[in-house]
Amino acid sequence: MNAKNPIAILSVLLSWSIVLTPTLATAEVLGVVKSQENARQWAEITNRLQQVGVNYCIVDTANWQRELDLGNISVLFLPNVENLTGSQAIALEQWMNRGGKVIVTGPTGNLSQPQVRSQLRSLFGAYWGFSLSSPSTLELSANSPSEWYDRPQLSRTFIGGAVIPANVESQTAAVWLANGNPAAAVVTNNSTFLGWRWGVDTVAPASMDSAWLQASLNRYGISTYGQFNPEGYQQPKPCNPNSLSIEESRPFLPGWQIQPPSPQSNFNLIPPSNAIAPEQAATMTQELEGLINRFASTLLTADANASNIGDSTEKVIEQVLSQQSKQNNYQFFNRQLVSSNNIETVLSPQTKGNTVQSSNQQVISLNSKAHQALKEAKANLNKFHSLLAQRDYLRAKREWQDTRRNLWDNYPTDRQVAQPEIRAIWLDRGTIVKARSESDLAKIFDRLATAGINTVFFETINAGYTIYPSRVAPQQNPLVRGWDPLESAVKLAHERNMELHAWVWAFAAGNQRHNLILNLPQDYLGPLLSRYPDWANPDREGNKFHYNSGKAFLDPANPGVRRYLSLLLEEIATRYKVDGIQLDYIRYPFQSHTGSKSYGYGIAARQQFQQLTGVDPVKLQLSDPLWSQWTGFRIKQIDSFVQTVSQDLKQKRPDLILSTAVFPMPRQQRLDQIQQHWEEWIRQGWIDLLVPMTYAMDTSELEKLASPLWNSSSQGSALLLPGIRLLNLPDVVAVDQMQLLRGMPTEGYALFAAENFNSNLEQIFSRTQGRLTTQTQEPLPHRQPFQATVSRYQNLQKEWNFALSNNQLVLDEISLKQWAKKADNLALNLQQLADEPSQKHFLSAQLALNSFRRDFPEWMEADKTISAYQVQVWQNRLDTLNRLLSYGERRVLNQTPKITIN
Repeated sequence: MNAKNPIAILSVLLSWSIVLTPTLATAEVLGVVKSQENARQWAEITNRLQQVGVNYCIVDTANWQRELDLGNISVLFLPNVENLTGSQAIALEQWMNRGGKVIVTGPTGNLSQPQVRSQLRSLFGAYWGFSLSSPSTLELSANSPSEWYDRPQLSRTFIGGAVIPANVESQTAAVWLANGNPAAAVVTNNSTFLGWRWGVDTVAPASMDSAWLQASLNRYGISTYGQFNPEGYQQPKPCNPNSLSIEESRPFLPGWQIQPPSPQSNFNLIPPSNAIAPEQAATMTQELEGLINRFASTLLTADANASNIGDSTEKVIEQVLSQQSKQNNYQFFNRQLVSSNNIETVLSPQTKGNTVQSSNQQVISLNSKAHQALKEAKANLNKFHSLLAQRDYLRAKREWQDTRRNLWDNYPTDRQVAQPEIRAIWLDRGTIVKARSESDLAKIFDRLATAGINTVFFETINAGYTIYPSRVAPQQNPLVRGWDPLESAVKLAHERNMELHAWVWAFAAGNQRHNLILNLPQDYLGPLLSRYPDWANPDREGNKFHYNSGKAFLDPANPGVRRYLSLLLEEIATRYKVDGIQLDYIRYPFQSHTGSKSYGYGIAARQQFQQLTGVDPVKLQLSDPLWSQWTGFRIKQIDSFVQTVSQDLKQKRPDLILSTAVFPMPRQQRLDQIQQHWEEWIRQGWIDLLVPMTYAMDTSELEKLASPLWNSSSQGSALLLPGIRLLNLPDVVAVDQMQLLRGMPTEGYALFAAENFNSNLEQIFSRTQGRLTTQTQEPLPHRQPFQATVSRYQNLQKEWNFALSNNQLVLDEISLKQWAKKADNLALNLQQLADEPSQKHFLSAQLALNSFRRDFPEWMEADKTISAYQVQVWQNRLDTLNRLLSYGERRVLNQTPKITIN
């Protein structure tokens, strides 16, 4: 066939089947995936497979599109397969749902599209986080399969990468003996993820690679020879030699490896090895630019905080204009000079450098490691694009990876970068139980205070148990009997100028995992539901435990449930001097989008809905006209409970802060699946803090989760604290995520949880957000909103002044003078409001802020030096000031409207 004839090529493509029908020998049990990314390593990979002594066939990603039917192949091995398409991920998921297992190594999936990466992380139970910068020793962990411990060859010292567990069931089977002990291998029932590039001689010896593959295969019952057995070994062949999966409607794309069904055909198009598709390049560019922007923004904040720049923008701009005048005069005078040898005698010390420093400023070194890393990263980004243009994909990937690692290694964590904000952490039941006494608990609070944490969500009600001896609840958690951890926690927090909020499980009242800890039967409903079984919130079939989470829920429509929870919360708020209460599990159990798994069929709920409609909701299906009314009925149960709790608690404790831990899912999906309508709680002013659980294993994913929240939460005055999950999150990524949130319109963040708060994080936080002196105490946004607004604006103004004085922000004289006048006027109005809160000062401050925000984009448009990302960060921080003012009006000036549910 003439490979140059496009018509002939097209006719062959259209004639090929899209269904994979394997014809495999029964002895073959392993499918090995070959891709563009591992093609150059294929000889080394093959050598190791032969050493293992396993019969295998080859799955070429070029031939794997819509379906994945591997016959009797039960395990698929993906060595360093960096890019999978959406259709390939779907095919893989379908195959795994039929019982298929996977072994994954290296940065598999890292170059896939974001939505595909998310899908792969769920399938693999983990993902490649980052390369380690130096050789580290791999060591088995306590969660390793027991049969692995008699294999000493599994432990070696070499350069690998951190693997990030992504699912609840993911277990760390091996760790790197490096800073933070990141995971080196993660396993689930269906997957094994190894944190190094398998099959690369320069990474690890063949003997170790072979030992790990052998151990991984043994997990799935696949026996191996242990060494190459030429008599038992068969020459590998394609897993699906007789068919391909190419859609007729899909255009022919350069870079596909196409093989005809007939072995006699000479039609063969082979792509360049390690090719990076345009969409992959765009994703890689976006991720690297994002990291560079956050790094630069953090560095600017650190430099400004470390300088002695003044707060008055007018004075700084006067100095800038004066210096510009001197430079202009010098340039005019220089043109009159006969000889250029006199330049050094004319040029003043201030004009010799690239920065303009006033006499009282601390000079910031622009040659620090962080500045140098930033400079190199910007140059390397251009180099990355140049290598892509040259189609030197291997070097382009290496440049991209090395640049990211260099930025991580030099991230600005040596100075203060925080602002007045809510820095919260969930102090979990497990950590409380391990403390065993007030003195042990004090050590935890000491660490948190050193790290700059100012708000603690203390787990007070969990799985139907209270952490304290209650007069309302049936039972205190038996693991803390003999002392009152809540009483101690309140005391310890207040001694350290921290706030203590009682974190309570609202409608979740049983937990099968907790039963195992207490050595109780797995189906034990907990102390509350065991006493009042009619309070349960079962599914349509009457099952009281949630099918996935293993938790049993209370029926929000039951009057007894509502009365009990109200009394319990009142007891906490009046008996203890807690600063706030956080409602967790303030929702229904998760339900399927198809309606096949639905909850809310408690006795009281069924009776009430039948009285309203004449129909028992158990009989309803998703297609029924009354289904939306049934969903609305359940939404109203949660809404009315939040309203009742808010009004009752604040009548008894006007100073109490009410927060809710919520899911950041899209609104309609959230209403359909868990009936959680937190937009309404904000709009009605029932809650003070919204704490969305925006847990993500990389910063770009966090940004996608958090960004939609700003518009959703802008209709009210509640403050916003997105959550960061520390479990298996690299320390520097945790810092990067915090910096992302500081550049967004938030009032702080919440860390989950204390059990994952390690000593390295404590040291980093103490430098970047710890208190400068023991006497200083920043105003808390939810407690002193007007003072926090002043402090945050002063930090923002200081950053502008530093940028202006260092030529990082360049404007014309007219714009500079306008900015100076309005900036200082805003500072004055905000200070007056903080000193003397009144409606008059509030309106003046709000007018000044709105005027400044209106002109700010125009000033930034005139500047050509500052990055678009930095401009957006500043605009976001101005938006935060506006929300703080609105919150302060409601909270301090007592302007909360009394709105009720119709």
